[in-house]
Amino acid sequence: MVFDNKFGMFIHWGFYAQTGIQEQVYARFDWKREDYEPLKDTFNPVDYDPEQWVKMAKAAGMQYICFTTKHHDGFCMWDTKYTDYNIMNTPYHKDVLKMLADACAKYDMKLGLYYSNPDWHHPLAYNPGSTHQWKSVDKEHYNVAEYRTFMKNQMVELLTGYGKIYTLFWDIPPFVQDDSSLNDLARKLQPGIFINDRGFDKGDFSTPEREYKAQEMTRFTRMTEACNSLGQQSWGYREQEDFYSLRHIKTAIDKYMAMGASYLLNVGPDGRGVVTEAYADRLKAVGDWYNKVKIGLEGTDGDDYDYCDEHNAFIATKKDGKTYLHYYDGLMSSAVALKNFPSVPKSVKLLNTGALLSAKAERLPEFFDIDTGRSEITYLHISGIPVDELNEPIVLEIEW
Repeated sequence: MVFDNKFGMFIHWGFYAQTGIQEQVYARFDWKREDYEPLKDTFNPVDYDPEQWVKMAKAAGMQYICFTTKHHDGFCMWDTKYTDYNIMNTPYHKDVLKMLADACAKYDMKLGLYYSNPDWHHPLAYNPGSTHQWKSVDKEHYNVAEYRTFMKNQMVELLTGYGKIYTLFWDIPPFVQDDSSLNDLARKLQPGIFINDRGFDKGDFSTPEREYKAQEMTRFTRMTEACNSLGQQSWGYREQEDFYSLRHIKTAIDKYMAMGASYLLNVGPDGRGVVTEAYADRLKAVGDWYNKVKIGLEGTDGDDYDYCDEHNAFIATKKDGKTYLHYYDGLMSSAVALKNFPSVPKSVKLLNTGALLSAKAERLPEFFDIDTGRSEITYLHISGIPVDELNEPIVLEIEW
């Protein structure tokens, strides 16, 4: 497989979805083990329809899904033989990962797997040097070597039983990343797999999360996958979620993908296995915008030409002889003026609407010499942008 940046769907789902609170409700609200773990005995997501999930992702322009096989609580969402704390020992009694893998294969959707290093159910999993260890079973009698053997056994299951796997997303890095054997095993089982940097070595790609800010909007020099959730309070299903504004999410996608990163946008299905209307509607709105501008995001290179817009922040990308200007924070006015430009364009298209825009090389009265009072510099003046109608990142396609 060859990497180029893509838009993907992150899915946080487990029996915690039944609470409608948060995927780490066990720790965040300090539930007792005897109250939390029996939730598996009521987990029966009878409305789970993985084909619907995949179709929803494809409609939003997404090319891959990353699914939480095991979160910090240690509950496994596949038919594993190494712990009985898994989906097969619930009223549902079906391998939901296998069902999702089959749906992905049917609709040509790449599949990535998330796996948590912390495990609040395994008796030997405590790691005193790492984070997110709050609910570990035993903080005295842990065994790193035996727990890693358990992890390797589960990796064999995950990477041999569910078809081609696109990415492996470890979560919560251990204190010391000094064991490449887990990633070596993953690559042996899945040649070409991409592995993130939260495992036991540095892996292949970096994973900025939530509100990470890249320095000076510079292009990423390493394979990168940024991620955020539709909701501010939770990655898993939250009944009374505080949703990010659509503008905020679209801006993040445009910014990071224009810098060369992939972007995972998370949804949290509920306890019945449904991506509820509140999540689905927001995903659709993001997808409606993304499908119009994605040509300027996917598989592009950075455009280093110094176009110089003195009023608006933007990132320039290029592909197939065209330049794409990403005004991820919107525009100050209904036009942009570029001080530097290689030539008068053949055409300028506003990808948000598909409309062709006026583009002229001309002097503008706003820009004048303070000593002479004359407008002496010729700018590329791109005008007619319906800025008041577009509360979203604006992308211009320029054919020179």
